[in-house]
Amino acid sequence: MSVSPTGRIGSGPVTPAAVSDLIAAHVVDVPDFPKPGVGFKDLTPLFADGPVFAQVIDAIATEYGGAFDVVAGIEARGFVLAAAVAYASGAGLVPIRKAGKLPRRTISASYALEYGEAVLEVHADAFDPGARVLLLDDVLATGGTAAAAISLVEQAGGAVVGFSVLLELGFLEGRARLPEREVHALLTV
Repeated sequence: MSVSPTGRIGSGPVTPAAVSDLIAAHVVDVPDFPKPGVGFKDLTPLFADGPVFAQVIDAIATEYGGAFDVVAGIEARGFVLAAAVAYASGAGLVPIRKAGKLPRRTISASYALEYGEAVLEVHADAFDPGARVLLLDDVLATGGTAAAAISLVEQAGGAVVGFSVLLELGFLEGRARLPEREVHALLTV
């Protein structure tokens, strides 16, 4: 038994290929959700499996090795990842929410989804000037959500030092909407 990079006792570090395999084994495809023609990738079985979830969180935290001051998570499943990585790293957490969910002055950005349009918001004072921000979400699809979130972090004074997702839907070419940004995807399909 060994101590993981985040200080937990466990099986030790896992390889990127092993993490990809764990994610692939825990994704459930849901056809026609949230509307007909859309294939939804349900990651809740991964979140529910404690040892697997811990390995995935350790893989993200290890990838960035403390090169960030705060973790920002995109609503809603990005919150799950961001909270765990923030805790494991001893960093703060900032939620990037859907419109109308934050109680104080916000900055907003609208974007297109593969099945509609949406608006994200963050508190205007969410980041100290120049704070190094690790941005997390569950899935990278068309890139609209990620581009809006990156814009919000930067408008609020943060500097995005990394963007990580569990799953990238490569066929939707979301990276193309994030030019000059490094995307860390634990699994690409």
